[in-house]
Amino acid sequence: MKIIDLSQPLFDGMDVYPGDPEVHIEQIHNLEKEGWRLKYLQFSTHIGTHADALSHMDKNGITIDKTPLDKFIGKTVLVKTDGVFPKGIGLAFRDEMLGLSVFEKIKNAKPLFVIVGDKCDFDLEMERKLLQSGIITMAGLINMDKLPRNKPFMFYGVPLKIKDGDGSPIRAFAILE
Repeated sequence: MKIIDLSQPLFDGMDVYPGDPEVHIEQIHNLEKEGWRLKYLQFSTHIGTHADALSHMDKNGITIDKTPLDKFIGKTVLVKTDGVFPKGIGLAFRDEMLGLSVFEKIKNAKPLFVIVGDKCDFDLEMERKLLQSGIITMAGLINMDKLPRNKPFMFYGVPLKIKDGDGSPIRAFAILE
């Protein structure tokens, strides 16, 4: 068994999507003074490696805290947009932007979720249509070049349980057999 960490580190001042709030991480308590460490975290729900709740872009979509955990875990395959999309499992993309031209193909595969990272991201309207179709999206993954292509692996990308949340940072990883 091999575990591949697919998560970006979160750090003070990291790059954010244009217009989103900056990330601030501040040491509040330390071992020398209080006897313990404690940091104050300030960032958006869509920072770094993150999951989007259906409510992120759909007024009728459910929030992150009401989304069952099994919607963020499952057998997944790394595919290319011009390849075959297996049905009923997670789909992972790493090489190119996902635009509306592949929406129907993805929707017809009825994926558990769609994850993107490395050189791949969602076109804004593609992300909106996936979420409005009930397909969970996760973005900002790294190290996807370490995943096998067209060979299933187990993916885990569990969000924080943010009340009425539109998304959440996740600790994403893959387990290869």
